[in-house]
Amino acid sequence: MPFSGFKSLGETLKEFEIVYTEANFIEGVPFAISDYFRQDLRLMLDDAVVDNSEYAICENLVYPILKEIWKQYRRNFILWSHEFLNCDAQLSGFPEYILARRSPLGKIVFDKPYFVLVEAKQDNFDAAWSQCLAEMIAAQRLNDNEQLVIFGITSNGDRWQFGKLDGTQFTLNRTFYTIQELDTLFAAVNYVFQQCEQQLNALIAV
Repeated sequence: MPFSGFKSLGETLKEFEIVYTEANFIEGVPFAISDYFRQDLRLMLDDAVVDNSEYAICENLVYPILKEIWKQYRRNFILWSHEFLNCDAQLSGFPEYILARRSPLGKIVFDKPYFVLVEAKQDNFDAAWSQCLAEMIAAQRLNDNEQLVIFGITSNGDRWQFGKLDGTQFTLNRTFYTIQELDTLFAAVNYVFQQCEQQLNALIAV
């Protein structure tokens, strides 16, 4: 079934026998946000329609933040938009965004390991997490390395939630973040990217 076929987090957990827990694992890593970014985001929030659809949420709110942080990690990672992720007939589809290793074959090669899966939804976080977790499981299987922790982010543009898949345990970060507190949100996303970089460096060192 495609990722969009999963409608509730409980369904996904049960289907793949994943253990659910809640804990605050995010440790904010400060990120210097440019004045230009702050001003542009403020303009969009004040004068543009930014959340009338999932596409609008992705383009106007989610991707700009991910991209701004990705720039600091671009030597090692590519941030893919709506790239087909195909594990098997049960786990396939188009996650909103995927943070993956930059392939030694060039930037246009979609290459594992996959580290972060991002799903946007209009105020339905249960559905968002059901799909995001399915995507995280697909990434874990494709990576063929259960030692890697896979991160997930779901957002309705304003509110951002974070989770991680470690083996057969999924942990939802209890604290959520909001675009209204931009520095704290950036610090949370930056932490996730930093954790991915540390895992990739550990893999390279082996």
